[in-house]
Amino acid sequence: MNSERATWLKRPPNSELSRKLRTAAWIVSTLILLLVVAMEKIRIPLPDGWSTHMLPPIHAGINALGAVVLLVAVIFVKVGNIRAHRACMVFAMFLSVLFLLSYVAYHITNDPIRFGGQGMERTIYFALLISHIVLAAVSLPFILFTFIAGWTNHFSTHRKLARWVFPMWLYVAVTGPVCYWMLRPYYPQ
Repeated sequence: MNSERATWLKRPPNSELSRKLRTAAWIVSTLILLLVVAMEKIRIPLPDGWSTHMLPPIHAGINALGAVVLLVAVIFVKVGNIRAHRACMVFAMFLSVLFLLSYVAYHITNDPIRFGGQGMERTIYFALLISHIVLAAVSLPFILFTFIAGWTNHFSTHRKLARWVFPMWLYVAVTGPVCYWMLRPYYPQ
């Protein structure tokens, strides 16, 4: 084991902070899910001359960058560069927050775009979209729990969670841009 990894693994767990952060993670996850459900019903008109129509490609870019950052983070942890792994994970969390804020801003100021494809294209789109939405909702608290476990030095828990949370998060980060790309022809020009 390299010395940086060994040094990190010797850090004592901070159970009190972990407990508080896990409680906060449940609250934040619940509020975010309620917000995402509610935003389908909320429409806020923008002032004349303002538009959020440029946000969907930005969402796709943020998701794609998030997928790359997650892959790089895994590479860093595999080679024992824990400092770089942690920096990547903090950046991935930042990208997730940025995405969420942008996504909500777009969806509360615009009507939904309907997919117009037919046949197999429609089937593929909705299979990707539904799995993307379900895994995004399910993975949210567990992404936070995994991050908290690593941050508070509960490394065994972090590793156990990351083994199945990472593929879900990566899937969500990849399928978001794919769904945007498939929906793109139906956005107003």
